[in-house]
Amino acid sequence: MRFFKYVPSLFLLLLTVSSCSETNYRFKLRTIKNTKAKKLKLGETVTIELEQLSGAKPDSVKLYVGTKQFELKDNKATINTSEIGIGKHQVSVLAFIPNKVKKVNNSIEVYSNVKPEVYTAKIINTYPHDQTSFVQGLEYYNGFLYETTGKKGRSRLRKIDLKTGEVLQQYDLSDKYFGEGMTIVGDKLFWLTWQAGKGFIFDLNTFKLIKEFSYNRSIEGWGLTHSEKELIKSDGTSKIWFLNPENQQEKRSIQVYTDNVSLEKLNELEYINGKIYANYWQKPLIAIINPDNGVVEGIIDLRNVVEEVEKTQKLVEGEDVLNGIAFDIENNRLFVTGKNWSKLFEIEIIKK
Repeated sequence: MRFFKYVPSLFLLLLTVSSCSETNYRFKLRTIKNTKAKKLKLGETVTIELEQLSGAKPDSVKLYVGTKQFELKDNKATINTSEIGIGKHQVSVLAFIPNKVKKVNNSIEVYSNVKPEVYTAKIINTYPHDQTSFVQGLEYYNGFLYETTGKKGRSRLRKIDLKTGEVLQQYDLSDKYFGEGMTIVGDKLFWLTWQAGKGFIFDLNTFKLIKEFSYNRSIEGWGLTHSEKELIKSDGTSKIWFLNPENQQEKRSIQVYTDNVSLEKLNELEYINGKIYANYWQKPLIAIINPDNGVVEGIIDLRNVVEEVEKTQKLVEGEDVLNGIAFDIENNRLFVTGKNWSKLFEIEIIKK
């Protein structure tokens, strides 16, 4: 945990943009954090101020933070960060001058105002797992585990017997695709690919391919889960995307932050009791995320689970990492595993 020394003055970000010489319009755009702390937190206010250095008065000016428009009064606006949410947001002022528009940019970064709770895990049961499975997606449904794996030529969809680890049903993805996360909604299974910009929908019972879909706003396909109303997707950044399950269109996104850092490289996902559980790629951690605002409410430290695997298996650093979260709703059981792990664990989360 980091602690920051308070300073007596406000922190000031300053950006100067010069116009073309023929118009001689010049502006400064300031974003002023109205706090003595180094980092701006959700619920605090920020003042945005436009100063014109030269040129005639513009016909009008408009202020945007992200896609939201705010009113400037006397070239100044004070905004409560609850109106824009956590994350990094572009600040833009458009100055409408004769025959053109001048655009001045800056940015605001808003952190969570909640310190995440810290948890550890108790291992309840251990089950066999195929050590050749480069796990990308994991889900428990109607008494069986469903798993998707990655790597080109090794991307598979599997139905697995939990107790024995036996593969009961399998679909091999084309060698040109790198399979990623998946989730089950009703009688359909949704499966992402990594960099191909598309996903697949399968019949859950037959593993027959029904259709393909594209995701155009997010960068890549990583993890996938779902709530009662939406598909929920990670793309390897700090963003989580929400998709319409009927047409698979990406509707909106949130940025994931603690009170101190942006959580990037979010990977395999599971939706549990109204919260998003997300693997943090290459770290033995699971973040518990509020889906409404991206606030990290908890961090589960699973170093002891990794150590248990290492007792019987040598893990390749940076590759054989924790990845895979599945929840048995009926019996309130939580399962985790990793890429190329020989074991799958049922765990109990314990507050430190």
